[in-house]
Amino acid sequence: MRLKNFLCAGVVAGLTLFAGSSMHAASGDGSVNPEQYRLRLYHLHTGERIDVVYRIGNQYLPDAVAELDRFLRDHRTGDEKDYDVKEFDLLHDLMARLGHPNGEIDIVCGYRTPWSNNYLREHGHGVALHSQHMEAKAIDIRIPGVPTAQVRDAALSMQRGGVGYYASSDFVHVDVGRVRRW
Repeated sequence: MRLKNFLCAGVVAGLTLFAGSSMHAASGDGSVNPEQYRLRLYHLHTGERIDVVYRIGNQYLPDAVAELDRFLRDHRTGDEKDYDVKEFDLLHDLMARLGHPNGEIDIVCGYRTPWSNNYLREHGHGVALHSQHMEAKAIDIRIPGVPTAQVRDAALSMQRGGVGYYASSDFVHVDVGRVRRW
């Protein structure tokens, strides 16, 4: 009889833990699981969308990171480069700072090959010779419904890298290089 009681108690404890973790992970109130790092992105040049959890706690998910690398490829050449995951964390934290943790980010530009970077420089787009885009450490973004000046200010307040504000083109550059602004 003790074995039966022990087994029943174990099943009840297991179900309680399962129910508690399920409620924490997906409470229907729209709250965010602080252990899950999710990005929802829309690429303006390719028309592609991605919604991916790329990190849980301190553990990066290699397949999800590879999906993000592919998504952020140079849209002119199709070439990919492994992104610095700190850039993904920066985007995630920026969305939380703006009060839009589940919001979608429009991608203006992700990774850039040296060829694409030179092409843009030659055509007068004000592109840096040694752009962080070529190192897969920068992304140009806009967030639907959020003024780019507000995105810029939030990114600057984080002090996690470079922030460039392009008001006339309606986007903000964020990178994980040294802290600077333009």
